[in-house]
Amino acid sequence: MKLNFSQVTKSFGDLNVIKQFDTSIADGEIVALVGPSGCGKSTLLHMLAGLQQPSSGSLTADGDSVAEPSPERTLVFQEHALYPWMTLRDNVSLALEFQDQPRKESLVEAEKWLARVQLSGFEDYYPHQVSGGMRQRCALARAFIARPKVLLLDEPFGALDALTRMTLQSVLKDLIEEERPTVVLVTHDVDEALYLADRVMVFSQRPATVLKEVELGHIPKTHDLSAFADVRREVLNLLGIDTEQHEPKDYQGEMA
Repeated sequence: MKLNFSQVTKSFGDLNVIKQFDTSIADGEIVALVGPSGCGKSTLLHMLAGLQQPSSGSLTADGDSVAEPSPERTLVFQEHALYPWMTLRDNVSLALEFQDQPRKESLVEAEKWLARVQLSGFEDYYPHQVSGGMRQRCALARAFIARPKVLLLDEPFGALDALTRMTLQSVLKDLIEEERPTVVLVTHDVDEALYLADRVMVFSQRPATVLKEVELGHIPKTHDLSAFADVRREVLNLLGIDTEQHEPKDYQGEMA
């Protein structure tokens, strides 16, 4: 699904958050948005999800105006948002049941997706009985089970420890390669953006404008940071980070 922003602005009262934002995101492209906290990245994501509307300008998906939420556009938050009174299987199957698919078939499909995110054997566990990483795996299964055309990720691994985050980045990367949705990722983790994305958009302070777009198609997708050291340094410098103090000795999932 192709996404298009045309002269989009967003204000909350007197607070100007986004200023004349223009971009197109190709079908199947993975775009990461990085920038200072509060600059409007998540607001852009929420507009794509149909949860908020631009103050001016237009936002379209395959040429149609984005005016409300749709199962074709799935949003995954930093917090897993699983229902605590439901098992992992029931949480995942619910995405299909909301689309009026029979419960029995939905449960079978949910088990398949739990297996794909390495949660076989935990189908009957409740969210409080598993780790944060396992809850986020379940959230990914719930997001992918309905096979959305657009996957919107709002710092999906921001609450996890570095090792778990790195593992789940690999899980997410594999799922994206298999399912090929259009992906927009908001993250404060520059390394995560470089590992997952085809293109990184670096934003200024509020009101958000794009400082630079970095194309990553030629860079191998690996957790070996040396593969994109120059690009990483450039992005960090744009964000005002002293790269001499942030050169990694090994991967720590650094929050930038």
